[in-house]
Amino acid sequence: MLEFLVGSGLAAAAGLNAWMPLFLLGIVDRFVTGVDLPAGWSWLSSDVALWITGVLLVVEIVADKIPAVDSVNDVLQTAIRPAAGGIVFGAGSSAETLRIEDPSTLFAGNGWIPIAVGIAIALGVHLVKATVRPVANAATLGLAAPAVSTAEDVSSLALAAAAIFAPVIAGILLIALVVGAVLLLRRRRRQRDRDAAPSA
Repeated sequence: MLEFLVGSGLAAAAGLNAWMPLFLLGIVDRFVTGVDLPAGWSWLSSDVALWITGVLLVVEIVADKIPAVDSVNDVLQTAIRPAAGGIVFGAGSSAETLRIEDPSTLFAGNGWIPIAVGIAIALGVHLVKATVRPVANAATLGLAAPAVSTAEDVSSLALAAAAIFAPVIAGILLIALVVGAVLLLRRRRRQRDRDAAPSA
């Protein structure tokens, strides 16, 4: 159960910011005593991986705060965030990676299941984010983009850190995230129905 909470928290964090949980996992594996990634995922803490994920994290943080650029970034991240979610769920839930030399072995066992679950969770969070962000930008003429983006970055960091160090808290944060997303989508639907009513 704890493994599922760890993986889910990390995957949801990836849905908000693809690079935050990847970078955090690498940093924690590298510098925090007592936290070790499974052997198949230890590449996340290599120098190359930390530099790449660190630079991409900064790029995403900056791009996500600029109106219009944030929407383009969300389109580009539609493939990246779910992939990151699959990686961090797999690493966080202690799933072992499979040998890349033989792709046919991926579906031979159950090693792909945690990765698929992580992809689904990150994709769901990403789609909610990508749906809500343009509405917030339009309603505020883009002025809300930096504040909303900062809230997403903080939420991603909090979810990832909680998933690693306090999985039960990550589960609570994940439930709060789902409830918040449902409320936002319902509010958007009501607003759309209200706007459509006079024209009908």
